[in-house]
Amino acid sequence: MRYMFAVFNRARKIVLTATAVAASVLLAACDPVPISGGGPSINTSKPVPVALLVPRGSGQHGDDVLAQGLENAARMAIADLNGVQIDLRVYDTGGDPQTAAAVATQAVNDGARILLGPVYAEAANAAGIAAAKRGVNVLAFSNNTSIAGGNVFVMGPTFENTANRLTQYAARQGKRNMVVVSDNNAAGMAGRAAIQQAAVQSGVTIGGNVSFDVSQQGVINAIPTITNGVRQANADMMFLTATTVGALPLLSQLLPEAGIKTSDVQYVGLTRWDIPSQTLALPGVQNGWFAVPDPIKSSAFSARYQSTYGAAPNPISGLAYDGIAAIGALVRSGNSEALTGAALTQSAGFQGTGGIFRLLPDGTNERGLAVATIQDQKVVIIDPAPISFAGAGF
Repeated sequence: MRYMFAVFNRARKIVLTATAVAASVLLAACDPVPISGGGPSINTSKPVPVALLVPRGSGQHGDDVLAQGLENAARMAIADLNGVQIDLRVYDTGGDPQTAAAVATQAVNDGARILLGPVYAEAANAAGIAAAKRGVNVLAFSNNTSIAGGNVFVMGPTFENTANRLTQYAARQGKRNMVVVSDNNAAGMAGRAAIQQAAVQSGVTIGGNVSFDVSQQGVINAIPTITNGVRQANADMMFLTATTVGALPLLSQLLPEAGIKTSDVQYVGLTRWDIPSQTLALPGVQNGWFAVPDPIKSSAFSARYQSTYGAAPNPISGLAYDGIAAIGALVRSGNSEALTGAALTQSAGFQGTGGIFRLLPDGTNERGLAVATIQDQKVVIIDPAPISFAGAGF
């Protein structure tokens, strides 16, 4: 078990008529070791040793490509820093928790003052426990909040952050009653919990919850239950956890055919509906709402990465850039306590490849997202990403 949630997993897929439903694994995390907002002191007048933990060496080609992409983005970020020197040291975890713990220990022994990575949740959890013994913080590339806390901060976009953004927007548009439709697996349950919490905070009523088994027949069997739930609750919004490589294509075809018209009920997605681009042609996703990083900043990063390395970045390569950018911004202050938990969680946050973001004391994060829809098979931004956290509704 070495998966992140949602778009970052490599779980076994069950083939459907026009898609695949991805099975995700929720990892039981060991209790992180608290370091009370602490961390090591640094000498800001000298290069700051930073360890980058990547999944190279797992034996899977995809992991090696991902590892190189993370390293490329980190080095690009270092080149962009003004007045800050970073001594980047790269360690291969093989995507394995035991190896991750061992190289985390080695990195700290080698002098690392902060760790970037690993990617997969169980490896990040293991690395965090190893680094905590020496009071070193970890900026993991996971989006699995079950490993967050203590000295471990997750950098990936979280379900909670996305659900909050979308339900707050929905409430401002007058939406008052939703039905939650979720995959009957670990990621789906985590997504449903995030949506439920966000609904409470936004004042949106949950009129029903429907889950479906992760298979073609499971989706088909759930359609009558979903349609009845929406009608009985008189819901004006349906929030789905399904992914574009999972059940979304089938759901977005069958639900409108069953009478849940997109013109009558607002479809909302917890995951991105614009990747892969073929999804934009599906009739059932037209006019649906979902959240995306700031498209201007994301496009600028992708273009620079393409120009520098001759290939498009992996979707999570930007997290390595963001980690270096945050470290650089803090070290630039000249404060020897720049890499402590208290400094990392500054409320103003940082500018990243997808817009503003900040780390929270509980180890999770908030990212400034835009709300998008699909019109005429094209992505249209209907509520721009905030440019600062002041007054952004966070």
